[in-house]
Amino acid sequence: MKKILITGGAGFIGSHVVRLFVNKYPDYQIFNLDKLTYAGNLENLKDIENKANYKFVKGDITDADFINNLFQQEKFDAVIHLAAESHVDRSISNPLEFVQTNVIGTVNLLNVAKHAWGCSKDKSLPADKKFYHVSTDEVYGSLGDEGLFTEETAYDPHSPYSASKAASDHFVRAYFDTYNLPVVISNCSNNYGPNHFPEKLIPLCIHNIKNNKPLPIYGKGENVRDWLFVEDHANAIDVIFHNAKLGSTYNIGGHNEWTNIDVIRLLCKIMDKKLGRAAGENEKLITFVKDRAGHDLRYAIDSSKLQNELGWKPSLQFEEGLGKTVDWYLANEEWLSHVTSGDYQKYYEQQYVTR
Repeated sequence: MKKILITGGAGFIGSHVVRLFVNKYPDYQIFNLDKLTYAGNLENLKDIENKANYKFVKGDITDADFINNLFQQEKFDAVIHLAAESHVDRSISNPLEFVQTNVIGTVNLLNVAKHAWGCSKDKSLPADKKFYHVSTDEVYGSLGDEGLFTEETAYDPHSPYSASKAASDHFVRAYFDTYNLPVVISNCSNNYGPNHFPEKLIPLCIHNIKNNKPLPIYGKGENVRDWLFVEDHANAIDVIFHNAKLGSTYNIGGHNEWTNIDVIRLLCKIMDKKLGRAAGENEKLITFVKDRAGHDLRYAIDSSKLQNELGWKPSLQFEEGLGKTVDWYLANEEWLSHVTSGDYQKYYEQQYVTR
């Protein structure tokens, strides 16, 4: 029986990965390690919390002693590392928090795994162990009107968030080269779907449309993102975890580029129909706000390596995935009310409503 530690498993992407592995691999023991910050929510995993092969552990990856004791106790065969601070706006206001979690936390995990698995340059790669680091396409910086990010694209981060993720990627590769730690890395495009914490563009706007609140769009809304349905991302992680060559990197993208303003206009049309409002009613809520500092113009992922070598491809067209996402949020009002109260509501008011 494999013991797999999934960090950040109560978060948006992590909860979908945990659910997939718990349900698909009953012979694996899945340990979900999460600090349960504002973005970590065990309500995301209510449907599997009583499964025999699932265990939740509350803890902080920046606590080296805690991580070391957990590894000694459970003797994990693999790590899928998703725990991270991920909101660019928050990184601009508090960069040290992102360094602490995304860099120091990652290095703590690498150190403990290296020691627990007996890795060194003098020994061959342990074939029965794996450290899978999940990262972002934002490490590559910004694209012009043409071109795609590939696995060979040079790193050029522009925000404290992307700089912290770039640093963690470099540490993971350094531990592979220096200590023969068995690693793989993936860099994904923007995710969307159920359970997304509503500080990000799509869930924020779904919440605001429902409540007839302004839809804050940075600048002119011309920034381009490649959107990936979160369940497709979880399936890609599954494929990479089980089939990727150690030391390799894969980009995961949806081949699905949209400007921010076009995403929100489509979302408004979908919700006009689902809420029974007149056509064009929700678009009146669009409000342009001052652009974010260091706001990258365009991201676009070339995931042909993943498709050609491991056979993965996205399953949903964006319109279908966005419709499913809206349906989920409208059907889960209790979940949304819980996560939009308290500290988040104060943050939301400070960031958007006062502008």
